[in-house]
Amino acid sequence: MKVLVVGQGGREHALVWKLKQSPSVETVYCAPGNAGTGLDAINVDIADSDINGLVDFATKEKIDLVVVGPEAPLVAGLTDRMINAGLRVFGPSKAAAALEGSKVFSKRLMKSANVPTADFSVFDHVELAKQWVDQVDDRGWVVKANGLAAGKGVIVCKNRQETHDAIDRILKFREFGDAGKQIVIEELLVGQEASILAITDGRTIVPLEVAQDHKRAYDNDEGPNTGGMGAYCPANVVTPELMEEITKTMLIPTIHAMNQRETPFRGVLYAGVMLTEDGPKTLEYNVRFGDPETQPVLMRLKSDLAQILLAAAKGQLHKIEPLEWDTRQAVCVVMASEGYPGDYTKGLPITGLDAAAEVPDVKVFHAGTKLVGKNVVNNGGRVLGVTALGDTFADAKARAYEAADLIQWPGGWCRRDISDKAV
Repeated sequence: MKVLVVGQGGREHALVWKLKQSPSVETVYCAPGNAGTGLDAINVDIADSDINGLVDFATKEKIDLVVVGPEAPLVAGLTDRMINAGLRVFGPSKAAAALEGSKVFSKRLMKSANVPTADFSVFDHVELAKQWVDQVDDRGWVVKANGLAAGKGVIVCKNRQETHDAIDRILKFREFGDAGKQIVIEELLVGQEASILAITDGRTIVPLEVAQDHKRAYDNDEGPNTGGMGAYCPANVVTPELMEEITKTMLIPTIHAMNQRETPFRGVLYAGVMLTEDGPKTLEYNVRFGDPETQPVLMRLKSDLAQILLAAAKGQLHKIEPLEWDTRQAVCVVMASEGYPGDYTKGLPITGLDAAAEVPDVKVFHAGTKLVGKNVVNNGGRVLGVTALGDTFADAKARAYEAADLIQWPGGWCRRDISDKAV
């Protein structure tokens, strides 16, 4: 089987690495890939936004399975185009990808399906939004850009003034571009957050082991929100009983509601869930594997990922065997460029990758990297996901940081407390 993975981040490197392990997979391509995917697969110089180029390549190479990593090409309709060309794809249609592409659509669907979530209001005028804020309690609110904003279009506000400022940033000054033409203002939920990833073909739902992400930039969950500074798996804060409740009250009603709309969801349904005093509530939906959650989750997965994704793409997920998992824990530490999540310098040479790769039970997943001559350089904000297995979280964390400390580039940094929540 020939597989094409679309994307260039740490999630895509993890997918490439795990798919390559399948006995049924002959060749893995990654478009456009990064310096790490180039070691584990064949990179193809086609941007993930070049839908025509991707369809042409997959058709010409007779790709058996296309796995779409990022949300943007899904929202743009890459799956539809691939299917129309006679190709088999793992990833939702454009209509189904609206669950992530539009927070307004997603929140309204949750409400109609009785999925527990934060109370919310929708606005597209600055003054109307501020008037509403002035009339409600002066407490914590979250202001979200409606469209895709590379994981940065969410502003957590502690009071009325901060909420006004967030409205201006998104809706008035368009800090996140056209993604901010419309906003959602919702109540600030308090509790621990868990990442629930489930593979579905629109009928069968197969939840993966639960992970927990670290969104804030700095230790002790301080600083601005990022795309994720690390993750660990399993997240024991979600018990089997709680997972059953989440499946029953969130995943099943959402998949059912999408079927009722005649826009069946096939792919990964990723629910960001807040574990509040009143029970679990859905923060938002993503329509693809999470990054960096995918890295520790796939480190622990022992089942054949290629056959799982192929079964989902065929609508035959009910035929797969129960998933097998490594009993060890996994920790992923994200190494980032100086200045992230703000501005940062690209093109700085990275050293120590070979030494880090020799640490037992460690895999260094590349995210924002690029090969320039024989040198690997940073090419993004989140650069590497150093991921390790261990008999305990303490063991996995120690191995991950042992490897991370061998890797250097000017200004490179990471949080030092990834997985401490698990302990």
